[in-house]
Order: sequence, then C-alpha cells, then structure tokens
Amino acid sequence: MSSFVSTTLRTGLIAAGLALGTAVSIPAVAQTTAAAPAANSTVVARGTGFTITEKDIATAAENPALGASNLPEEQRREAVIDYLVNMKILGQAAEAAKIDADPDFVSKLAEARQQLLIEAFLDKETQKAVTAEAARKLYDETTKEMKPEQEVRARHILVETEEQAKAIVARLKKGEDFAKVAAETSKDPGSKETGGELGFFTKDRMVAPFAEAAFKLEPNQISEPVQTQFGWHVIQTEEKRSQPIPSFDDLKPQIETFLSRQAQQQILTSLREKANVERLDKPATDKAPAEAPKTK
Repeated sequence: MSSFVSTTLRTGLIAAGLALGTAVSIPAVAQTTAAAPAANSTVVARGTGFTITEKDIATAAENPALGASNLPEEQRREAVIDYLVNMKILGQAAEAAKIDADPDFVSKLAEARQQLLIEAFLDKETQKAVTAEAARKLYDETTKEMKPEQEVRARHILVETEEQAKAIVARLKKGEDFAKVAAETSKDPGSKETGGELGFFTKDRMVAPFAEAAFKLEPNQISEPVQTQFGWHVIQTEEKRSQPIPSFDDLKPQIETFLSRQAQQQILTSLREKANVERLDKPATDKAPAEAPKTK
C-alpha cells in the first residue's frame, strides 16, 4: 500500500513530465497482452544506463496511485513513459549520491520492506478465510433473523404554529391539493418546491413524533397537526411497503471485507499469544497476568 509521500511523488513526476513536454519520441505501439511475451520485452525508450520496455509500461499503467487512468489512451501512455523516465533518472542520481548508505534511508527501507512483507503475508493468509463458502455462511447467519423493514412514502407541510397547521388541515379536508398547499405555505425549503414530497423513509430516519404519526396513517390519509422541534407538521402518507432484505450479491463486498478483517485480527491475536511480549518501560506490577483467561 503506497504511502502519501510516494503517491504524491508519483503524481508529481507525471505532472512534471506533462508540463515540461519531456515525452520520449517513439512510434505509437498497440497495447500488448500477456499472450505476447516477446512484445512485452520490446524496448520503447532508453537513456544513459537504463531502458524502458512495454512490460514496464504495462506494469506502471496498472498502478492506481499514478492517477493516469482517466487520461485518453495516448496521453496516458506518454504520461506513464515520462513517469518511468523520471523515476530511472532520479533513481540513478540517488544511487550516485550514495543515499542508500545513509542510516536514515536504511532504516526507512527496512521499515518499508517490513510493511510490504506484512501486507503480502496478511493477503495470503486472509485469502484462506475469505472463501465463497464462508461468505455465504455469514450471509445466511446474518439474515436469517432479519425481518423486512417497513418504509413509508409521505409528504408534509411545515409551519410555525399549531393554529396555522389546523387551518391547513381544514383546507385539505375540503379537498384542496396537498402539493399545491405545501408549495404555498410550507416553511421546509427542502421539500416545499416538490409539494412536500419526502420520498420513502424508515422509521429511524425521522424524529420520533413525526415518524410515529407517518407510520400510523393509512395511504392517502392526512394527519392532525404534529409538533417536533422544527415546528408543526401536517403529514400525508402516500404509500407503505416492506424494504427487502439485501441480496447476497448486494452485501458480498461488505461480507468479504468483514471476513478479511476478522481473519487478520485472529492472526494477530494468535501471534501475540505466542510472542511473549514484555513491557520493560513499566513496573512489574503493571504487567498483565501471564495466564490471562481466554474467552470464546
């Protein structure tokens, strides 16, 4: 996983290449595929002490950190080549300056290597846990107790006083159109222009008095004045329905993320139990018990 610094560097090198017009002049080459290894090794640019091949370009182009995916194909290709040229040149300059011998660099390199090792290790291990069978099992266990959630679609008119709300109820009972009255009188800027339309919502998305009234109404029924902290409402419930339980495909990305994080946590917990970690910066009395009770 790229750090902010390395991401910024990559993006900056591409931008610099485009701004300075340092693209290497080469003929347009059709995009190669894995089925043509000979083309992948074709050298498309070179400089003092380095070459850039089609394989280099294909590999770099897949890196989302470069931010070149939205560019037109030809421009993207030129940007990637410029990036690779800049990286080669800067890399040579850094080696010539013996940056790799600097203790601070050596420390950072070791840290970066450790981070890459950890990521590769966790990716490999969590793949064992994130299986189709495990994902389906988690979905079934999670949804078996779920009940379809009720939703209503409603309109409302918001006014400042109870007297105003009662006068609106009287107009509506005489047959005036709810949307027309809402457009004329409602103080809610978010729904006034659409005749008080609020769309579908579940009970937990509205303040309690409003939600209770809206869900008690039958379709096309109009409420008496309802007070909330926003003022006085007149509500018309238009439709009721049961919100369907999300399908397995809808929840699959979240399930796989959950299984992956769960597996990583289990791996770390297991490794820590075997590591015999000691805190030398605290008195012995502050240490955790050697045999802590395990929970299941």
